[in-house]
Amino acid sequence: VWVDTDAGIRVRPQKRHLGCLFQDYALFPTTNVENNIGFGLEGLSGRERRQRIEELLDLFQLRGLEHLKPDQLSGGQQQRVALARAVARRPGLLLLDEPLSALDAQTRLRLRGELRNLLRRLAIPSVVVTHDWEEALALGDHLVVIQDGLVLQTGTPQEVFNRPRNAEVAKIVGMETIQPGRILDASNGLVTVEVNGTQLVAVGSPDEGPDLFVCIRAEDVVLEPAGSPVTSARNRLSGIVRDIAAAGALVRVTVDCGFLLSAVVTRSALSDLQVATGKPIIAAIKASGVHLISRREG
Repeated sequence: VWVDTDAGIRVRPQKRHLGCLFQDYALFPTTNVENNIGFGLEGLSGRERRQRIEELLDLFQLRGLEHLKPDQLSGGQQQRVALARAVARRPGLLLLDEPLSALDAQTRLRLRGELRNLLRRLAIPSVVVTHDWEEALALGDHLVVIQDGLVLQTGTPQEVFNRPRNAEVAKIVGMETIQPGRILDASNGLVTVEVNGTQLVAVGSPDEGPDLFVCIRAEDVVLEPAGSPVTSARNRLSGIVRDIAAAGALVRVTVDCGFLLSAVVTRSALSDLQVATGKPIIAAIKASGVHLISRREG
């Protein structure tokens, strides 16, 4: 307990045994890597301080960089120095404020797995704040979705991403298509849902409805040329391409199939399918790719 006014407890920040990795790293610009790491070790003897710094240089693969200043380091190297400084005092809890947001997209993707491995090796309970759902999925063992100061859902990343509790959580965890729908029929673990006049088959039960939200991730939508042979997908929706937009290495395609549906494809697939605005197309979705959220859950 750090603060409990009724019990008269008010622990000074310096005594809370915390490590913090700031969003912009906040390294001291006028001193080198070695002194940045050793900043909080003033309570140790010279020999103990030197030994701890050497351990961290090896752990964070900073050997050979110890005499460089922060502006001589890459973004990934700066991150490792900041994290080494945060754990130098062996804190009981590690706080990370958007630890990858200061990096470019390519570096952020590469360092995501590296940060995950480092946190596992350190074995320090860690709280990571992020607005990036892919980052949360990659880094977290337990997920807490917060909006406007309210906890909307908690659970493992897979639980939250696969079964969002309501439409707000679905948006936060990257469900691109969220549409109100209504259950028409149910049989053998499958339900038929109507969305703005278009019928879809989903895995679910009548207990979800009758009124619900239908949520579909863009990566669960497969685009096929109009008139292509029938596939195993339960849902094959005829539609018209309304928009094509770059999404990094991929392309996001918006299809009007009675409602607006997002799909992502590679640039080569876009060319092979001859996708163009205004052209007809088939959007195929497996029943397991259609997620249902009861509107009773808000």
